Amino acid sequence: MLLWFVITYWILSVGIGLYAATRVHNTRDFAIAGRGLPFYMVTATVFATWFGSETVLGIPATFLKEGLHGVVADPFGASMCLILVGLFFAAPLYRMNLLTIGDFYKKKFGRSVEVLTTIAIVISYLGWVGAQITALGLVFNVVSGGEISKLAGMWIGSGTILIYTFFGGMWAVAVTDFLQMIIIVVGMLFIGHEISGQVGGVSVVVQHAAQAGKFEFWPAPDAKEIIAFAAAWMTMMFGSIPQQDVFQRVQSSSTERIAVWGAVFGGGLYFVFAFVPMFLAYSATLIDPKMVSSLIDTDPQMILPTLVMRHAPMFAQVMFFGALLSAIKSCASATLLAPSVTFSENILKPMLAHRLSDRRMLNLMRGVTVAFTIIVTLYAMNSKASIFKMVENAYQITLVMAFIPLLAGIFWKRSTKQGALAAIFCGLSVWLGILVFGPDDPFIPAQFAGLFASAFGMIAGSLMPNVVGGDLPEEPQHAQLHHLAASHTGHVAEHQHRHSTHTQT
Repeated sequence: MLLWFVITYWILSVGIGLYAATRVHNTRDFAIAGRGLPFYMVTATVFATWFGSETVLGIPATFLKEGLHGVVADPFGASMCLILVGLFFAAPLYRMNLLTIGDFYKKKFGRSVEVLTTIAIVISYLGWVGAQITALGLVFNVVSGGEISKLAGMWIGSGTILIYTFFGGMWAVAVTDFLQMIIIVVGMLFIGHEISGQVGGVSVVVQHAAQAGKFEFWPAPDAKEIIAFAAAWMTMMFGSIPQQDVFQRVQSSSTERIAVWGAVFGGGLYFVFAFVPMFLAYSATLIDPKMVSSLIDTDPQMILPTLVMRHAPMFAQVMFFGALLSAIKSCASATLLAPSVTFSENILKPMLAHRLSDRRMLNLMRGVTVAFTIIVTLYAMNSKASIFKMVENAYQITLVMAFIPLLAGIFWKRSTKQGALAAIFCGLSVWLGILVFGPDDPFIPAQFAGLFASAFGMIAGSLMPNVVGGDLPEEPQHAQLHHLAASHTGHVAEHQHRHSTHTQT
């Protein structure tokens, strides 16, 4: 019965995605939904994209082993990323009216920076999408009672998600995300109520976890511990900002205000609901401690699905796996689309022809989506990392190569192409140097050192006499870009002043 539910739900969701594809007529519709999404859909697609397999399977497994201290990257860093995007990056980027995040680097720093950052962004998606494909294989294997192997489940899952993403692009992703957010919220709350009833209530689980030290968040007063803690937090919080999926949700909004607050509300909603799977997983230590002890060191990602299969009634199983599949599908479809669009627009299009027709460009984006789906499925099949680690490691390359150029490009008037290239070179060199030649457990994590090296490169390169010629953007574009950032800062300050006056009144 559970397997047939999964099959039925899968077919319906693909059908809905294909129906949404009828709204795709050009590359703008495919990439950013024609810039027509209302607030509720932007909030839903921000939340549903980030509420993926790592939230339901990876984070709870890490929480059981390490407590809150171990999940600082996600959900703490991940949710802060979305909130920061909304408050500081959404408005200036929205006003630029771009198709991809790579277009920003081209407009600000030129073609060479565009290519380097786009390659880094595309590579970063291997880990994130790979985690979703891995989770799909796991789910099909569990609900079929082992009849469908994990490898077969990966291909079935990636192939069916590809169908509606291929035809519907961002419109299909947005519509299915909205429906899947509803299923995630309802399903997680229902299964939480069901499980809490078996352990005597939420307070019992919370008290037991507190006594076990699972709520210890801050690192020990040790320099190495503090640096490692900060590095884990910043990897997701800053490394996720220069990402095409986040940028697409900003650009898909129908107004600037929706772009700002859709990201903020979506990030807040994600942070709140990320604790429900952690609660469920810890409840397993009270309901079936023997099962937990047998899986905690071998396959902790299976603890929560095993708990539901063994101790929840059929309807609760349907609700749980419906929510889990919704989480994976929404995340996987978005993360298949994002790198395919930016690779097509920022790498292939300039190489093929400057006047490529819109119809051919749309077909190119779809073709790249197929290729990326195959590549990432093969990557997932051969990866030995956990779902949580695959996602956490995905953002290291964008942290050391793309974040500082984005930050400086918007908020520092003196940033230059030379500074951006120096930031990319310094960040990448230091990061790879520590990973390849450094110790297994360095005092300063590689991505943390790479971030500071990238910042140094940007400052030094921008302040030094210019020795880099070539494709520098025109000065009016520089001035316009920083005017957008300054204008957004002014709007925020004005809003805060009005709020303060209203409060005093």
